Amino acid sequence: MHMTDLIQKVARNRDSEAFHELFVTFAPRIKAMLMRQGADPETAEEIVQETMLSVWRKAHLFAESKGSFSTWVFTIARNLRIDKLRRNAVWQDLGGEAEERPSEDDSPYDEVQRQQQRERVLEALETLTPDQHEVVRLAYIEGLTHTEIAERLGVPLGTVKSRMRLAYGKIRERLGDLK
Repeated sequence: MHMTDLIQKVARNRDSEAFHELFVTFAPRIKAMLMRQGADPETAEEIVQETMLSVWRKAHLFAESKGSFSTWVFTIARNLRIDKLRRNAVWQDLGGEAEERPSEDDSPYDEVQRQQQRERVLEALETLTPDQHEVVRLAYIEGLTHTEIAERLGVPLGTVKSRMRLAYGKIRERLGDLK
């Protein structure tokens, strides 16, 4: 059954079976996304619970015309994470462009090499077309699947896969010597 059908059942009838299917499908994915963004397992689990409770309470607010269900759910989780960070800390990095800090074991050579690799990766990403850059960003920064990317961009799944394959080819061509 399609996720939109499930959320509509929850919104209309408070269908607990439909909600259970949504929970089983999305809870692990939300937790994984939160942990990739730096949340510890306990905090990630707490935010997952809050997210899914919001889905249950606000199912009637979901509008397919504004985006896919997965986008809606991940946006709720992202906003709850930001709210939690704001409540718990005066300032905390949200996982954006983090500065690499060398370990005490790193030599100046290692530090320079790491910076050069970072610059090469950024240069390789700049060679991508806007469409290719967008699918790579959605996959690796937002953690979306190819299907979710297709839904979000409103393009066929094959188009997403083609853009990803072309992007990988360009990146591999530029960075093939990096391990």
